[in-house]
Amino acid sequence: MDTQQRIKQIVDGNNVVLFMKGTAQFPMCGFSGRAIQILKACGAGEIKTVNVLEDDEIRQGIKAFSNWPTIPQLYVKGEFIGGSDIMMEMYESGELQQLFAAA
Repeated sequence: MDTQQRIKQIVDGNNVVLFMKGTAQFPMCGFSGRAIQILKACGAGEIKTVNVLEDDEIRQGIKAFSNWPTIPQLYVKGEFIGGSDIMMEMYESGELQQLFAAA
């Protein structure tokens, strides 16, 4: 299975997926740490995290998959939401909370 198929399987198989540097317990960059904090504040429930630092194919492949150059990347119900700046804007506007209430 190629990298794009692997990523699609992860995204489609979980309600909330965060591709990040590090883990939820030990984020390895400030943006990934902020993304986890935002998700917890929203009551996102079960979050599937993928540590891109452990898999270089995924690290490069996710950028092509979403056509988005940076990590972290959030997916909800198979849909690409964005990175930590977009997550923060959506959180401040209440949009992200509504997304999880609907999910």
